[in-house]
Amino acid sequence: MEQIIVSLENNIGTITFNNDDKRNALTFQLLEELIQALDELEQKNARVVIIRSKPGSQVWSAGLYINELPDPGMDPLPYHHPLERVLRAIGNFPAPVIAMAEGSIWGGACDLATVCDIVIGTKNTTFAITPAKLGVAYNSNGILHVIRVFGLHTAKEMFFTAKPISAERAEHMGALNHLVDPEEIEEFTYKLARTITFNSPLSVSVAKKQLNIMAKSNPVNPSDYEMIEELRIKAYRSHDYVEGMKAFKEKRHPKFIGK
Repeated sequence: MEQIIVSLENNIGTITFNNDDKRNALTFQLLEELIQALDELEQKNARVVIIRSKPGSQVWSAGLYINELPDPGMDPLPYHHPLERVLRAIGNFPAPVIAMAEGSIWGGACDLATVCDIVIGTKNTTFAITPAKLGVAYNSNGILHVIRVFGLHTAKEMFFTAKPISAERAEHMGALNHLVDPEEIEEFTYKLARTITFNSPLSVSVAKKQLNIMAKSNPVNPSDYEMIEELRIKAYRSHDYVEGMKAFKEKRHPKFIGK
């Protein structure tokens, strides 16, 4: 891989953008590599994945690479576009995905950040939806992501003005889970990730699926509800459930295996 760097340590996978020359723009190559990395980390049973830029980056990602936008008259972000596939891969990843969002986030990268399960930023973190500056019509799926995270009126302001939302405002609206000092973001993020790895990966995975379905479904349709119930049955019939209860009673740290 050339435009990202992938590592796995202590059950924590890290995907680092490595496209500084283009301000970590979401090129086709970077997105395809990101899909491959998520697949590899899933195969290796990563219990948390962190998506980040290099330390000290001023830009987390500049969004879709403008030079790769299609000719006029063609949908710039169809269903099978690599970014759409990445967004689905993050949502379907069985473990939490954390955006360690150091620096500004532009355009399609806002979509990428908002579908992550947890977003951690600094005072330098900003969110800007920029298609209005390019005459591009955003796809409906991306608009829904922004509305869910920022709320309808703020989403309208972002799309209409293309001006960035500050870190402080983003935290106030819940778009940032935590706002920390730039010097502390790495330590803070990995500490949070380690906390997650101590919990049952199966329980966390089921919770992620439930929360994502509930957030999208109002009301929940019968098939989704049945899938949730099936996942819950799998969880409370698992080894991890038995081990968690046993460890609690024995006042020790449980040893989860994800089964």
